[in-house]
Amino acid sequence: MMPTVAATAEPTPAPTAACVINRPLVEADLSAVRALHDDVFGPGRFARTAYRVREGTADISPFCLGAFAGPDLVAALRMTEIAIGRSRPDLLLGPLAVARAHAGQGFGKALVADGLKAAERAGIGVVVLVGDLGYYQRFGFAPVPSAQIIFPGPVDPRRILAVELRPGALVSARGLVTS
Repeated sequence: MMPTVAATAEPTPAPTAACVINRPLVEADLSAVRALHDDVFGPGRFARTAYRVREGTADISPFCLGAFAGPDLVAALRMTEIAIGRSRPDLLLGPLAVARAHAGQGFGKALVADGLKAAERAGIGVVVLVGDLGYYQRFGFAPVPSAQIIFPGPVDPRRILAVELRPGALVSARGLVTS
């Protein structure tokens, strides 16, 4: 009699960049995006000032992207069309969320890079965000001079970052961020 070998369940390998597809988000993706945001950020995210800017806007703009490993959402990037004072068209970047199991693998970086390229091709002048310079400076983001760009609520002014996609656009991007 031949000995039997017990079947062992092997863990599913983590997706690699080669098997992940970045594509624009569509309405059918929203439940997965919301679940990802719930998991990564929790309910406290709605109190952040950037969420106040997004109130009343569409959940998806032409610049929102997702990273998918087959049907599974690995990461999502929201980009909301805004005005900064009278400057338009501009974008608010964020939130950027990466599933915990896939953090640190470059999926968020790829989405930001792809999103900025698409925004530049579309003629967007400035992309602004409230975030960490250490992460976003690799994409050209830099701190905004004090009181140049104002959010409708409390924000640490040192965390207001912007990147100019159209030459000269940042000079005219002055004032309140609105959707």
